Amino acid sequence: MPDAALALRPSACPGLLRIVAARDGGICRIKLPGGELSAAQAAVIADVSERHAAGVVELTNRANLQVRGVRSGHEAALIAALVDAGLGPIRATGAVDADSLLLKTLANTSTASRFGAADASNTRPTTARQAPTAISASAADDVRNVMVSPTAGRDPFALFDTRPLCVELLTLLQSEARFAALSPKFALLLDGGERLARLDHPHDVWLAATQAEDGVRFVLGLAGCPPAVANADVDVNADADAGADADADAFPHIARTGSHSAVDHPHPNYAGALAAVLPAQVTDLVRALLHTFLDLAAPDATRMRHLLATHPVDALLQHTQTYVDFPLSRDTSLANWLRPTPADTTLRLGAHAQRVVGMLHVGGQPPLGRLDATTLRGLATLSQQQGNGTLRMTPWQSVLLPDIAADAAPTVLAEMNALGLACDPAQPMTRLIACAGSTGCAKSLADTKADALRLADRLPDGIDVHLSGCPRSCAAAHCAPYTLLAAAPGIYDLYRRDGQAGFGSRVAHQLTIEQAADMLAPLAHPARSPSDA
Repeated sequence: MPDAALALRPSACPGLLRIVAARDGGICRIKLPGGELSAAQAAVIADVSERHAAGVVELTNRANLQVRGVRSGHEAALIAALVDAGLGPIRATGAVDADSLLLKTLANTSTASRFGAADASNTRPTTARQAPTAISASAADDVRNVMVSPTAGRDPFALFDTRPLCVELLTLLQSEARFAALSPKFALLLDGGERLARLDHPHDVWLAATQAEDGVRFVLGLAGCPPAVANADVDVNADADAGADADADAFPHIARTGSHSAVDHPHPNYAGALAAVLPAQVTDLVRALLHTFLDLAAPDATRMRHLLATHPVDALLQHTQTYVDFPLSRDTSLANWLRPTPADTTLRLGAHAQRVVGMLHVGGQPPLGRLDATTLRGLATLSQQQGNGTLRMTPWQSVLLPDIAADAAPTVLAEMNALGLACDPAQPMTRLIACAGSTGCAKSLADTKADALRLADRLPDGIDVHLSGCPRSCAAAHCAPYTLLAAAPGIYDLYRRDGQAGFGSRVAHQLTIEQAADMLAPLAHPARSPSDA
């Protein structure tokens, strides 16, 4: 990985090998395969966050981690330690020499000085997509965007264990040089039919397991989410990739119009479920779709929705067919396909049964998706003592410890509570999200993190709220039921999701946190109050 030293790429997205400046210091994002890391890796992250940064580790809405407050001059040492812990992209040519990496990094200008927090470009250069001779380390890191359920392989409701396919797709993305041209935000969803599933986070390509007459197949869709049966228990509280990895502009129509269903179309060419393939064909299909995107999309198009805006779905599938040796065309019988298993995202909290009898996963949510080094070490130790020595990050900014014996679950829950994690969906902290706020982002008009903590003390039961410091909505890749948009320090406009674009309808202007809390209860539960706000 000779180019791992903060290589210049035309993106504002932080990565492990590209540290991006923020108001509170550099941000280093660590992409986790399937959201999983070992206890030993968690301990390394905790150590480097203290030694080289501010000691703050954030969970993201793609089940990744990021270290905030990286100190100037410490970038190379932090990167080298993380790479040595096996947290970098696939090594294309043998082991990484951390000393050479350190020297190479110090010899280059820091990306933090090249990209200001407000000036970083978020697009690729407008040149033809010519395949490089080899994929660079930074590019391999950028494209590691495959989301699976945090209970993949363990969820008793799952139709298919997606973990091996996830490994195949991650290897594909990092191995083919041409895929370096993909945007760092270009993302894939692999849904095995689990009950604990993130269904309201749009992806460029999604594949969802379904039961067919001849066994399990994967249904394909583009630029959206798997349409699913309605479920009142689905938690629409998406969580921040902590200010810098949120996909606020990725799908402006589908991501802001409320719960996703078969009729939530981001543009006229969106067609819901398109085709169904065998599990053995998934990797080849994804490869074909990625090449099709790079063949047909304009140089400044970064997302699948951009391609669908200029090319009919059938044309895309016809072009994709040239890359695969199995039949591929739109299956009209899937026009009304819905994912049959409803999602229940409260399963990320507390103790719940796994597929193997007598084994549970135990989950908790740190306040506003942030862990300090001591808490992360404590979770790592707990996973070693009571679990299988691994942690699973979730796209709701929470943590799962898998493979906990049923008789040990009460002890694990007590320990997680003692570490400051909320393990009960009734706790207000599980229903709040907030962007980095003015302490971490120059664009934010308010200290959203501090204000969210104040709101937690007064948050009405059963209400989910998103606090955003500016209209970019970096904390949510969806439309939350209620959004507080900062207008000034400590002052917010209140929006309610109602099917309109953006945050929904503005129902109140220039509120303090206390005034907003007073308005939320009658808005959410009008039958309880004679005067609806």
